Amino acid sequence: MVIRSQENSIGAWAFLIGVVLALVIGLSATIFSIPTVVKYSTQIYAVLVILGLVIGFAGVSGRDAQSFLWAGAVLVIVSRFGIDGVRGSVIGIGVGDAVSSVFAAFLAMFVPATIVVALKTLFSIAKI
Repeated sequence: MVIRSQENSIGAWAFLIGVVLALVIGLSATIFSIPTVVKYSTQIYAVLVILGLVIGFAGVSGRDAQSFLWAGAVLVIVSRFGIDGVRGSVIGIGVGDAVSSVFAAFLAMFVPATIVVALKTLFSIAKI
């Protein structure tokens, strides 16, 4: 029987739920046009922000903070530039809007998580 650590369980589940939710909201708002998801997209984005805060506070420990900050910063930058780049490059197909919606949902989740982890790292460096 394998013994697993429970220290990062909440953050791992928040991350998994957030990624799946970001993909669902991004694809359903544009490609599938599910009216219920489109109607509640504001609330779904709020859930993504809350999941991002949970990931930042509970999901990243001190030893993983630097890796998370690098990956989070890259994801945020690429997602932001990808929103405009993808939308402009595949006009008319409909895929550009779907991909940019997924990128926007990733931004809603990863920006708060990255900010929280960066602040936690700065406070730990300052020894406050």
